[in-house]
Amino acid sequence: MKISNVVNIDDMAVAARRYLPRIAFDYIDGGVDGEAALARNRQAFDRYKLLPRYLVDIEKRSQATRLFGHDYAAPFGICPMGIAGFFRPGADLMLARAAARFGVPYVMSSASCDSIDAAMEQAPQTTWFQIYGTRDTNITMDLIRRAKALDVRVLMLTIDTPVMAKRERNMRNGFRRPMKMTPSVILQGLSRPAWTLRYLAKGGIPMMENWRPYAGEGATANDVADLFGTETPAPAQTWDVLKLVRKAWPGPLVVKGVLHPDDALKCLEMGADGLVVSNHGGRQLDSAPAPMDMLPVIADAVGGRMELLIDSGFRRGSDIAKALCLGAKAALFGRPAMFGVAAGGEAGACKVLDIFRQEFSLVMGQMGWTEVGQAGPDCLLDLANPLAPARHDDPVS
Repeated sequence: MKISNVVNIDDMAVAARRYLPRIAFDYIDGGVDGEAALARNRQAFDRYKLLPRYLVDIEKRSQATRLFGHDYAAPFGICPMGIAGFFRPGADLMLARAAARFGVPYVMSSASCDSIDAAMEQAPQTTWFQIYGTRDTNITMDLIRRAKALDVRVLMLTIDTPVMAKRERNMRNGFRRPMKMTPSVILQGLSRPAWTLRYLAKGGIPMMENWRPYAGEGATANDVADLFGTETPAPAQTWDVLKLVRKAWPGPLVVKGVLHPDDALKCLEMGADGLVVSNHGGRQLDSAPAPMDMLPVIADAVGGRMELLIDSGFRRGSDIAKALCLGAKAALFGRPAMFGVAAGGEAGACKVLDIFRQEFSLVMGQMGWTEVGQAGPDCLLDLANPLAPARHDDPVS
């Protein structure tokens, strides 16, 4: 499928499926265990219906959003995603440039293939940086030091990966360390020659550049990947890691992977500036609730004292609108962006961002919103509680 023929995110997933071998597509698309969380993430959006208001002048509409003291062009951005370069060489920087072009945040993963140094050189105003707690805290502290030296605006600490999850699609496909070239994997590669030739031309397994300095001089891509796999996850880490990160990082700090309101309050108490309400895209605990179900609970708990973001399952502009109504300042998405950059490089990433921008603009028009701050609980009907519909205040007054 040509990128020019893509009209929605589902189309982009089809385009990515046609370009990537199954082992690569399933790594992006898959979840954990029986993938119930994947389905739950999407079903949670259906719980809410948007209540439109008409006969409002919506000719001029602005998606402008302020996050952690800086202005962005829309209330959405790109999640941190590791090893994007495996799916298309240079993907991390393509995503960074696409986000910069659209004026929205791109959160570079510390497990990316391209470096935070290169991303900040090409997209300094919109690139944030994500880290994990590591078994060797010196590595975590050094990643923070490097981010400070580069003037990264926002640091994100992911906390929802204390153990490696059982990702059954990966197990069936053989996507593991070390990767073995089984007959099945070889056949998959032969069935997708464009991807395979590009992969081989770049030398196979890509380097995780952010981790290269910690593997020693002359380390290979496999050596660096092995080091990352040894250092993360760090099952012994506790709230002390957040305390250390908060002390070391002077700028806005966002904690990613929060689902429990008590954890949200603990993050607030320890000085976090924001949260990403997330179940890791359904890739960690299959029985975890959908972030959309927990967002209003967490929003109520923190009471506007920190900025809330949300990810997991976003596929439509209307999904973003519903999240804003429930208390999020912005929504992040990962798989759509990865599908786009895999299928079409930087143009594919831009196409995904444009789809979300256009869809959200249309939803704003239908809702009677001229700015994103008009989204609120009055604009929603909660089907799980139909006897308590939206209040009758004018949401655009």
